[in-house]
Amino acid sequence: MTVIANNNRCGNRAGGSGSTSNFNTFMVRLVQGCTGIFIWALMSNAYAVNCSSIPQWSNIAVYTQGNNVQRNHTVYRANWWNQNADPVTHSGQWQEWTSIGVCDGTTSSSSSSVVSSSLPSSSSSLSSSVASSVVSSSVMNSSSVGGSCASPSYSAGTSYTANQLVQNAGSEYRCTIAGWCSSSAAWAYAPGTGAHWQMAWELVRSCGVTSSSSSVVSSSIGSSINSSSSSSGNSDDDYRIISGYWHNFDNGSGVIPISQVSDAFDAINVSFAEPTGAAPGMIGFVLDPAFNEQEFRAGIQAKQAAGKKVIISIGGANGQVQLPTLAARNNFVNSMITIIDEYGFDGLDVDFEGHSLFLNEGDTDFRNPTTPVIVNLIGALRDLTDHYGEDFMLTMAPETFFVQLGYSFYGGTCLGCDRRAGAYLPVIHAMRDQLDWLQVQNYNSGPITGLDNQYHTMGVADFHIAMIDMLLTGFTIAGTNDFFPPLRQDQVLLGLPANNNAGGGFTSVSQVHSALNCLIKLQGCTTYQPHNAWTDLRGVMTWSINWDKFNNFEFSTNHRQYLDSLQ
Repeated sequence: MTVIANNNRCGNRAGGSGSTSNFNTFMVRLVQGCTGIFIWALMSNAYAVNCSSIPQWSNIAVYTQGNNVQRNHTVYRANWWNQNADPVTHSGQWQEWTSIGVCDGTTSSSSSSVVSSSLPSSSSSLSSSVASSVVSSSVMNSSSVGGSCASPSYSAGTSYTANQLVQNAGSEYRCTIAGWCSSSAAWAYAPGTGAHWQMAWELVRSCGVTSSSSSVVSSSIGSSINSSSSSSGNSDDDYRIISGYWHNFDNGSGVIPISQVSDAFDAINVSFAEPTGAAPGMIGFVLDPAFNEQEFRAGIQAKQAAGKKVIISIGGANGQVQLPTLAARNNFVNSMITIIDEYGFDGLDVDFEGHSLFLNEGDTDFRNPTTPVIVNLIGALRDLTDHYGEDFMLTMAPETFFVQLGYSFYGGTCLGCDRRAGAYLPVIHAMRDQLDWLQVQNYNSGPITGLDNQYHTMGVADFHIAMIDMLLTGFTIAGTNDFFPPLRQDQVLLGLPANNNAGGGFTSVSQVHSALNCLIKLQGCTTYQPHNAWTDLRGVMTWSINWDKFNNFEFSTNHRQYLDSLQ
């Protein structure tokens, strides 16, 4: 097998032969003399991988970079986000998967780690200048620890019911066919590992396992490259966050200079950039006369210097944005680049409301939408994230109508219902790998049916518990058999009004903390029981910072203290 980390600007390639032992030893040539150093590792085609904890590939599951699966007794690693891309036919050069090796049939709990990297990188250090030389590398076995799924472990022969959750081999699965789920034939129906598990189960998520691996590459000329890597659900930034909307207008709350925003807020959403009307898709941002332009810019820079993220939010209740054509998409992208560059924003927040998004009749597959305003928005967001790179932030703040309502009504499938129902779901799904967080507005909402098939009404703990649980468990789209996969826990914020004036459905501090205790710790739950303890839930969002100041920063002060107590 060949593992290549390539730099297209370099023309030199070199290889060596490899052998196997208790560690996987292979020959690596480091080539210097162009704009990068790349590794060409030739490994034995007979290399065997322990597959006991590696799930079978599923055509309905979503995979991201670094995920491992097995398919036809071969292990593959995902190169980037993909879905329904069979590794057997999508593992060539520049394709979605890389073949790692064949399954060895053992039941060991540890699995071998293969390192393929372009050096230097943020997680490796080059201890000396390395000339073109052949070096030998030993890659240590990696181990898995931890896990956050609260569902029971799978046991063959147990009586399972449809939609019941279990965990097996480091992942969580939902039963789809009760009879097969309950079979005693683990070889056939064990979730993730049985030969025919996909006939009985569907993959829900990884159980948040933290893995670590280490490797040492030593050179024949005495220089060395030491690298270590670890992965977990948490980002490098402060994990629990409060996101707030700073509005560029006075709606009775009064105004507040950016520089005076409470330090309890980690992200400040400047609201709003809105359509100019000059051309379809054209967006503008005009600072309210109550503010001084120079002080506004200085305030942004000061907050960023303090580690805060300042994001431009697009839309709002009065800013309907539609991109029905490619020209509108291009106008949107170009005008947003102008605004972001002008003020140095860290990213953008999509707060499309009203009639901005809808689904045409017959647009039933959220994975492959056809409605132009949906397709063009996805394209525009991809253009912007590609333009700015991986440090650029993307967040979304839809209403429950556009997200969780999709469990009961979906605009593309239902007859006579509002075509906007669930219309954000294709956008969220398409951008889930670039999405920093989703902050659904759990306010100004009608009753929403939860996964318990009961109505939940805003303003109380159970509403927030049910709405968040839907995002982190996933749900079936109304009128279809399509399952909307859950988001990562670190991608979800609980959206709340800062006080009674800010929006309908205000929830007291004590009720919010009750909801969070239930969601995070499974403590104090009442009528709705979450499917798991969502221990890595990211935090809370509020509309708005202005209303929070009006209320003496009650929201941010109390919730900051609570979130910090969870660290």
